[in-house]
Amino acid sequence: MRFKGSRQSKNIEDQTGRSSGMSGNLLKGGGIGGILIVVLLFFLQGGNIGNLGDLAGSLTGGESSYTSQPTNYTDQDERKEFASVVFGHLEDYWEEEFTARQETYTDPTMVFFTDQVQTACGGASSAVGPFYCPGDQKVYIDLSFADELANKYGAAGDFALAYVIAHEVGHHVQNELGISAKVQQLQNSLPEKEGNEYSVRLELQADYLAGCFAKYLEGETYNGQPILETGDIEEALVAANSIGDDTLQKEYQGYVVPDSFTHGTSAQRVAWFNHGVKYGTLEKGDTFSSKDLDHPGT
Repeated sequence: MRFKGSRQSKNIEDQTGRSSGMSGNLLKGGGIGGILIVVLLFFLQGGNIGNLGDLAGSLTGGESSYTSQPTNYTDQDERKEFASVVFGHLEDYWEEEFTARQETYTDPTMVFFTDQVQTACGGASSAVGPFYCPGDQKVYIDLSFADELANKYGAAGDFALAYVIAHEVGHHVQNELGISAKVQQLQNSLPEKEGNEYSVRLELQADYLAGCFAKYLEGETYNGQPILETGDIEEALVAANSIGDDTLQKEYQGYVVPDSFTHGTSAQRVAWFNHGVKYGTLEKGDTFSSKDLDHPGT
């Protein structure tokens, strides 16, 4: 993706290298193996739980020894620039979309942090992965997560990170449209299995919205050059495929438990992202009425 010299979002908070002064619940993990599971099970879920400590209580037990891997200073600066440019494009896209619908859109903020951070949804460590907190309307990301995606899961390339950011902003869009609140209300009255099905639909819709953003970028240029480069969409698809519930469960526990899915299978995530790239409209992203999540639009 071409990004050098493009407009960077001003809705950025850089907390890297700072002490978070954390209070309240902190997500904990039982060693690096358990942490990797937590990272990718929670990855892209956004702010779908009211307090990040709730996730810690259900998944882990001991103190985490995890810290972000050191990153070359120059590379880290470039990654911040890239993420800020992506966030700027997301602002342009969603402001245009909401204006066309005669609705008001409030830009979210993106927070860069290192190791741990305090949010309106509670305290979180880098082990949580990128997430969106509806309480403060902020996307939180430790940019070293991109290294984890590339090195452990083969999702390399800058547009894999762009997909991650676009998905989290997709959760903000759901929050703006009132979709997240409706889903939460439904889940409160449903058994866990049925509640998980709504979580899957929420996540797949965020994948669809990330695909809509990619379609938007396909038609955008900067200094006469297309913003997207050959292979960018494929990088996003590899990332989507690598974090499906079935893929992760099979890798870490050797078997799959469909009733416990909260994000969707790898095939579903790829299919809904592709669906967004194909259509690029909010109306085609209604995962809640779709009968076939494996083949959106059918």
